[in-house]
Amino acid sequence: MAKIGNTIATLLIGAAAGVAVGYLLATDKETRQEDMEKLKKGLNNLKGKFAKKGMDMEEEIYHS
Repeated sequence: MAKIGNTIATLLIGAAAGVAVGYLLATDKETRQEDMEKLKKGLNNLKGKFAKKGMDMEEEIYHS
């Protein structure tokens, strides 16, 4: 069951990377730079949420 989840996650990541590359090649430079800044901010926010959730889970595991 875990292999199916990993496969699906890999496919979704690959599809997202393909969409991102296609978008970058299809847009003009100014729009691309603006959107990349938005994407960077969004990814940093997401990374922060995952880091916080990971720390919460770590505390729960080690302190229970």
